[in-house]
Formats: sequence, C-alpha cells, structure tokens
Amino acid sequence: MLKRVEVRYSGRVQGVGFRFTAERFANDHQVKGYVKNLADGRVELVAEGEERQLNDFLDALRFELGDAIDTYATNWFEPTGEFQRFEIRLY
Repeated sequence: MLKRVEVRYSGRVQGVGFRFTAERFANDHQVKGYVKNLADGRVELVAEGEERQLNDFLDALRFELGDAIDTYATNWFEPTGEFQRFEIRLY
C-alpha cells in the first residue's frame, strides 16, 4: 500500500551529512520525496512509497544517524503522487 510519511528530526542533524545519507538510503529503498534543512536547526523529510519500503528507509536512517538524532516526529498520510524522485532541497 502506498503511503506518505513526513518526519521532522531534531538534534545534531545539520552539518553531519544527514541529507546526503537520506538521499542515498531513499534511492536504495526506492522511495520518492525530499529532505531539507529547516531554519530552526531541524531536518524535514517527506517521502512516498510502499509502506514497507518507507519503514525500512526510516529504520535505516535511524540506525545510521541515531547518534545525531535527539527526537523525531512522524506523521503518516495518503500519498499525493507529486514526486518523481528523491531530492535534497534548500531551505
């Protein structure tokens, strides 16, 4: 089943390669969407794909970057189909 997930990560998540790691893992797990730094120091991630692929993708990020993440808020939605690929966006 296709899903959309939106996650905001806080901690030491900027300046540690978070976005580049997210992009690599998204491509590995065949999910589409984006990741970007927020002005308040958090990182926002929005992704769409099969629910299992999204969960595996998020688990991989938490495993790889867990030391940098203090907290995260995850929200699930119906997909919009707006993404063609996964990308790193600017603010």
